[in-house]
Amino acid sequence: MTDPVGKLPSELDQLPDRDPEETAEWAASLDAVTQAAGPHRAAYLMRRSLQHAEGAGLALPKLLETDYVNSIPTAAEPAFDGDLEMESKITAWNRWNAAAMVTRGARYGVGGHIATFASAAWLYETGFNHFFRGKEGDGSGDQLYIQGHASPGIYARAFLDGRISEQQLDHFRQESGGEGLPSYPHPRRLPWLWEFPTVSMGLGPLSAIYQARFNRYLTNRSIKDTSNSHVWAFLGDGEMDEPESTAALALAAREQLDNLTFVINCNLQRLDGPVRANFRVVQELEAQFRGAGWNVVKTLWGNAWDELFQLDTTGALLRRLREVPDAQFQTYATRDVAYIRDHFFGAEPALAELAKLLTDAKIAECFYTSRGGHEARKVYAAYKAAVEHKGAPTVILAQTVKGYTLGKGFESKNANHQMKKLSIDEFKGMRELLGLPIPDSAFEDGLVPYGHPGADSPEVRYLQERRAALGGPAPARRLHASAPLPQPEERTFKALYKGSGKQEMATTMAFVRLVKDLMRDKETGKRWVPIVPDEARTFGMESLFPSAGIYSPLGQTYDPVDRDQLMYYKEAKDGQILNEGITEAGAMADFIAAATSYATHGETMIPFYIFYSMFGWQRTGDQMWQLADQLGKGFIVGATAGRTTLTGEGLQHADGHSHLIAATNPASLNYDPAFAYEVAVIVKDGLRRMYGPDAEDVFYYLTVYNEPKPQPAMPEGVEEGIVKGLYRFKEGTPAKADAPRLQLLASGTAIHWALEAQELLAADWGVTADVWSATSWGELRRDALEADEALLRGEVQVPYVTQALSGAPGPVLAVSDWMRQVPDQISQWVEQDWSSLGTDGFGLSDTRAAARRHFGVDAQSIVVASLAQLVKRGEVPASAVKEARERYGL
Repeated sequence: MTDPVGKLPSELDQLPDRDPEETAEWAASLDAVTQAAGPHRAAYLMRRSLQHAEGAGLALPKLLETDYVNSIPTAAEPAFDGDLEMESKITAWNRWNAAAMVTRGARYGVGGHIATFASAAWLYETGFNHFFRGKEGDGSGDQLYIQGHASPGIYARAFLDGRISEQQLDHFRQESGGEGLPSYPHPRRLPWLWEFPTVSMGLGPLSAIYQARFNRYLTNRSIKDTSNSHVWAFLGDGEMDEPESTAALALAAREQLDNLTFVINCNLQRLDGPVRANFRVVQELEAQFRGAGWNVVKTLWGNAWDELFQLDTTGALLRRLREVPDAQFQTYATRDVAYIRDHFFGAEPALAELAKLLTDAKIAECFYTSRGGHEARKVYAAYKAAVEHKGAPTVILAQTVKGYTLGKGFESKNANHQMKKLSIDEFKGMRELLGLPIPDSAFEDGLVPYGHPGADSPEVRYLQERRAALGGPAPARRLHASAPLPQPEERTFKALYKGSGKQEMATTMAFVRLVKDLMRDKETGKRWVPIVPDEARTFGMESLFPSAGIYSPLGQTYDPVDRDQLMYYKEAKDGQILNEGITEAGAMADFIAAATSYATHGETMIPFYIFYSMFGWQRTGDQMWQLADQLGKGFIVGATAGRTTLTGEGLQHADGHSHLIAATNPASLNYDPAFAYEVAVIVKDGLRRMYGPDAEDVFYYLTVYNEPKPQPAMPEGVEEGIVKGLYRFKEGTPAKADAPRLQLLASGTAIHWALEAQELLAADWGVTADVWSATSWGELRRDALEADEALLRGEVQVPYVTQALSGAPGPVLAVSDWMRQVPDQISQWVEQDWSSLGTDGFGLSDTRAAARRHFGVDAQSIVVASLAQLVKRGEVPASAVKEARERYGL
């Protein structure tokens, strides 16, 4: 609906106009300019007015998109703090060696990527020479999230610096001999160099945001002053397609993380083609980041473009730059000048007149090579603006040419991501372009040589002096000399050891109660980091709100609605809980930052992340691998676990497979405890293994249940079995000496079905069953695999599960609230006849009893399955199975 003059309704129509006549005069002036000088002039004046208003402090909405030009004009660039000629030589050596390393590796078919670093070399070199703080200075240094495909360039710089040998370069992607280099940033594979694994695209930017946020968390909680640490994330414009890349932009702006800078290499190409073929990714990203509240610095054009902009007195050049799509700009970098004159400058008369003033050499320089990301002074200006900006994170959009300096066969080609080598002639052309003193004789064996100016050369001395001034080598991962965390007092665990008596308690609540007590420990209590994506009250964590507080950098600026209640919603600047809202990905990024703080900051933290079981390994499994690769430690807790304990939620929440997925991760120690005391023993052992004198680079995954049950006291002598994964919980009492017998193995909440089945088997069928608690199918399998490996070395080692069940009479029936494949992991090491029950298939909404009957795992179903196994052995009549099904209504 419109008003009489055809204008759409606006929010301004709801505001009183104190002087309509003045308003009309402003509108008339704008109309006059539009009529006299054209719409472009009118738009220019409006934007100038907005810019002036912003500078004057007027509260106006910002433009989401600016012209396709540099944010910092050449005249406003700060003085360059360094020797540009020397840095150019260093960059040339690094370009050469990065390309040589990948090309030499191609002999063995190991691949590698050349074009990414070639386009981003100055983005890294400028940072290393001027901005990135090392770990040997004050504080923790900066945290660098290196773009995965640029790793050859980082190795090349470490080679120039003397940290990597030529032999190591020649074993890029060939690690089995012990001297090789991993393909991408892998802390577990090269832990002295790489701090963050980043090649799983999207996880780097997400983690960088939460790392910057966690840095502030440490400072606000007075654990460590991280105010001198800056987080730098190097990303590709194609990588920004990943939803994780932009998932937390609002968080970074909301919490004013000015300790964070994204550097997005806008070479306009994905892995196999243009990022935004028919559009402009730089403008899109600018609008996205500005809209989220970030400071945006565009570094698009090199100095060669200055002459063009000065000649553009009509604005025609700016208009043309705004309308040309990215794929066309990619084409300009590969076509001759005549094509550019015709296609770009021929678009309107004003541009054609401008082109007459330009030589072919000038046009070639502008369209082939002159990009802001290729000029150290412009990158330096952008970085300086980023670190000096306060109150918001900064994103730098740096335009480059993918494959820059690698020759016409590489530059801007769609296939350059898959191109793994240069020819000798191409290397010789690159040598001339870079001005490197490498003689033709160095190529005589048919291999491209590595280049190094000498350990005492001016280039190496300069590089090392710059790094020394910035706090030492980078990137680097350092393990700080820190004492093991003292183990909590035994009495902290005894409350769960003694059971709950007649009171019912779910294992989820048992875990939360235990952690709440551990957080009171004088020595280590402050190091616990409780993390929850949302619904903390679902997991019984509301009791932590008033005592530990929910972290917020602003504290609590409002009166909480439940302030008069005992467990009110308390936010605090020094709050301990990270309550992330509905973002499991954000919560996992929190967890990773906390779980690796022992290395990043030399401060050991104990994170525990509790979540709806279904939304852990299934939703954020990639981050679980990132955690493992980054050598993180802590407790991941899948609450409301299993496929039948969360009733009514149906398919979406019915988790019967997380333990199967978790079993694939070598760093994850996976437990499915049945009782509160098992939870206590496992957590106690986890604190020892992860934070004790012989700390291991592992993390714990526990599944806990929301099903309240009376919790028994811990039997004597079961601690070892709990930790190793299996112990006999309740031995059956034979009604007569020759009674049929079997072994029931159960994990998690299934122990209760097995115990009921034990009673039914004895009362209704005269069958004796021993019930075992299988706390960890995964640890039983891990131990058995180690025994198999020992056998291949000629050593005899009996798996623990084989030992534990040795001599146990009858067949073995395993049951859990998980798919049958979960317990079946250990079947080959069980000497007895093996069978299993599980919750295979899709979930459904119903009561627990109905769901268990549906999946065939309830007590009565266990009885029938037990009788079936005994029928096979001839120990009960064949009719028993049918009779039991009829008796129990199956």
